[in-house]
Amino acid sequence: MQKIIAANWKMYKTRAQATQYASEFTASLRKKSYDDRLILVFPPFTAIHDLCQHFSDLPGLAVGAQNFYPANEGAFTGEISPNMLHDVGAQWLLVGHSERRHIMEESSDFIARKVSSGLDYGFKIMLCVGETLAERNAGKLVSILDEQLRSAIASLPEHIHKNLPGRFAVAYEPVWAIGTGRVAGSTEVIEAHAQLRQVLECYLGKVAADIPLLYGGSVKPENAPLLLGLDNVDGLLVGGASLEAQSFLQIIEA
Repeated sequence: MQKIIAANWKMYKTRAQATQYASEFTASLRKKSYDDRLILVFPPFTAIHDLCQHFSDLPGLAVGAQNFYPANEGAFTGEISPNMLHDVGAQWLLVGHSERRHIMEESSDFIARKVSSGLDYGFKIMLCVGETLAERNAGKLVSILDEQLRSAIASLPEHIHKNLPGRFAVAYEPVWAIGTGRVAGSTEVIEAHAQLRQVLECYLGKVAADIPLLYGGSVKPENAPLLLGLDNVDGLLVGGASLEAQSFLQIIEA
């Protein structure tokens, strides 16, 4: 299985800044081969089209959207539809990020709608799951991960289940490690990923082995090699350390 190294730029970078990054980034990528890596970038909506143009001639490099609304059109002021994202070249959709769950208060039911809708519209989905520090300290890790993942996939039609490999990935992002500088320890990551793999096997059967599990949460060039070497870690979702091209390149090379 290819390792997936994904960048979530969040609400950073103007179009000019994104273009400058892309020029530096692609110049470095052309000097080396990363056949064992799938590289994803989730920029702001305003930069998606520009990045797609810069990345179009590089294999193993794709652009995604950080959010969308699960309807193709309608009276949803301020929202972006799957059709609009197809139009600008996005291939992946990020769903269920903790900032959407906890700041924007997206419910598990709404996130499940987004997963189903995104797949129906032909996108690839990266679903984020993770517990808060209070939930972990209360011994709720297993129940939280089970609920967040189960609710997103349990209602998917069986024909979609069989075709999820290559179109679906799960990113474990403990909320207490996002942007805090605190990284989950090896034991904590292994425990969480093992639980997620068990839930996937329960609902998807044999194809669960082909669903990538990524870790995200204060990933940096210094800790990326260790994280990628852990059992059941098939990639990384990188936040702040992906905002500088050279920093992200070091993580890709880990």
